[in-house]
Amino acid sequence: MSRTAIPPRLIADIGGTNARFALLDGMDRRDEVVLACADYPDLVSAAEEYLRRVGAKSSGRPLEAAIAIAGPVTGDIIRMTNHVWQFSAAHTRQQLQLRRLIVLNDFTALAMAVRHLKGSDLEQIGGGKAQPNAPIAVIGPGTGLGVSGLIPSGEHWIPLQGEGGHVTLSVMNERELAVLQQLQQRFSHVSAERVISGPGLVTLYDAICGVEGVIPEVLTPPEITKRAQEGTCRLCFETVSMFCALLGTMAGNLVLTLGALGGAYIGGGIAPGLGPMFTSSRFRDRFEDKGRFTDYVSRVPTFVIRAELPALLGLASAFTDPGPRLEAQ
Repeated sequence: MSRTAIPPRLIADIGGTNARFALLDGMDRRDEVVLACADYPDLVSAAEEYLRRVGAKSSGRPLEAAIAIAGPVTGDIIRMTNHVWQFSAAHTRQQLQLRRLIVLNDFTALAMAVRHLKGSDLEQIGGGKAQPNAPIAVIGPGTGLGVSGLIPSGEHWIPLQGEGGHVTLSVMNERELAVLQQLQQRFSHVSAERVISGPGLVTLYDAICGVEGVIPEVLTPPEITKRAQEGTCRLCFETVSMFCALLGTMAGNLVLTLGALGGAYIGGGIAPGLGPMFTSSRFRDRFEDKGRFTDYVSRVPTFVIRAELPALLGLASAFTDPGPRLEAQ
């Protein structure tokens, strides 16, 4: 059978805001399209729209698919953490007329991608040098806070699937403690994701305003970061600065937990968008601020992932590489 007669595979990275689709011919990716999740009632509708746009509904329709989802993948019924979509993997496979459907967590897919990223896809923040064949940490704020890792196992690398973004938020000084006390008035459990995420920027800004005793303006995450970068709002600047510091503490905790001497990779859409403000922030200082283990953590490099749609790169290997995933029946 010729290569052109083999149907492409469908891959999709489904976040809380956007659904990113592409087709695979072998390992070659094409026809990348990003759709807004809010524009579609469910995953199948978005997938069918994508296939219609790229002309794959009637001819060359995919028979296999791998989907990364922003939420826990623990059984056939999958519910997104920061979006209303929920679905049965088995029913979705039938609706999309697939003979094989793989579902995995979105940051599991990102972890599968990091070893394939090029130097131009990464920006190193601070010092450190990766130790070969050592675990790798992966974390990233977007609509939520994704956390994963990559563990060497013989000839393979095994990605982790977890919900580390929902661990309890760690604070390091009196100002952050005052902010935490504001947050505890709103939430029964203040997770890291409550503030280290896109919506979390607004939550953090509101809490800082509460500490200051001022009424917060109604701002979106992009408005907060824009004012912070321009230096036109002191409270927005403190919000973004504290956000970066808290992310640094969280990333350092993850490195210690995994023994990730192979490096820490920062994904998601927020850190890359902060540009020089992230580079010059306290992220790296807080990453290394680990008391007796400061020397240990300071040897670990941290990288901001600047590649476009990096999770799709990981999904391309999901059909063959080992790792946690759900195979729809």
